[in-house]
Amino acid sequence: MPVKPLSYYRERYIRHQPSPFCPGCGNGIILNCFARAVDELGLDQDRILCVSGIGCSAWIPSPHFNSDTLHTTHGRALAFATGAKVFNSDLTVVVFTGDGDGAGIGGNHLIHAARRNIDITTILVNNLSYAMTGGQIAPTTLHGSRTITSPYGNPENPFDLCRLVAAAGATYVARWTAYHVVELTRSMEEAIKNRGFSFIEVISPCPTRQRRIFGFRNPIYEVPSRIMEMLVESTYIRGREPKGHYCYAIPRAGVKEALEAVETELGRRDLGAGVRQVDHLRWGTVLRVDCAGPEELDSVKELLGEVPEVERVVGALEGKVELGVFVRERRPEFVESLREVMRRAGGV
Repeated sequence: MPVKPLSYYRERYIRHQPSPFCPGCGNGIILNCFARAVDELGLDQDRILCVSGIGCSAWIPSPHFNSDTLHTTHGRALAFATGAKVFNSDLTVVVFTGDGDGAGIGGNHLIHAARRNIDITTILVNNLSYAMTGGQIAPTTLHGSRTITSPYGNPENPFDLCRLVAAAGATYVARWTAYHVVELTRSMEEAIKNRGFSFIEVISPCPTRQRRIFGFRNPIYEVPSRIMEMLVESTYIRGREPKGHYCYAIPRAGVKEALEAVETELGRRDLGAGVRQVDHLRWGTVLRVDCAGPEELDSVKELLGEVPEVERVVGALEGKVELGVFVRERRPEFVESLREVMRRAGGV
């Protein structure tokens, strides 16, 4: 992927600066990736239609991206995009939506757009809540998370949106985070080139709301980097082996007490392992123990199981979110099939 200065993309593809996004928001990163993907593909901006609904992610294309945009009603972006694509099939139609807008209020449109396999690329920004309206529970909010509408913990289980959309019939399905900018940009290119319904879920930081969800007490300026580090710690890329040999120790009570106890035991046994405190989407604030090799890892796991301050030990990939491309396939595209039906019926 060629490296070009930000000024190049800003002059050609961005019509409005500065953005209204909060400091640390992932939406600016996603806009950056999209501009790079459009440039790499050499697309005609006059033939691009960006459609969005209501929510923070809706502001990614509107008013920022320099192409035609439809800023529509809540949950209805895919309905508008379907009408536009059917009317003018030559358009490159890209929908930007959020987890509340696209999977909650607009969830029915999402599964039927995938079922029809209409040639639309949907980029769903998942920040784990209805962020713009206060941080309420969304269909992707993690079980047990504290939000403005679940102060004692979320009792619901979240959607796995990639599985949902794949099962509904999408022909390109991928998931990345706002940290994985190179992979995300390439995936956007592949999604736009796919002749059918393409879906990319982007797990994105939202320091304003996720500070509450994850219980972070840092000063606000420290939260964005902490969330990014957590996204890296909590994900793995499909088909890639994890780097290093490590496991996680989940504290029974306080993290500080568990850290001191584990450090003491590791030093006493001289196992050559290092321990540090990390944040994990699934397990919360835990201890990561890195070892020199697989034999040392087995010994460390056995040791951790004997430490009273450790509730349980989990493997390197246990509870992590899988990233990558999950579906690449071909089947009849909706607009082409519709045109054929109209032809047989004696229409256009």
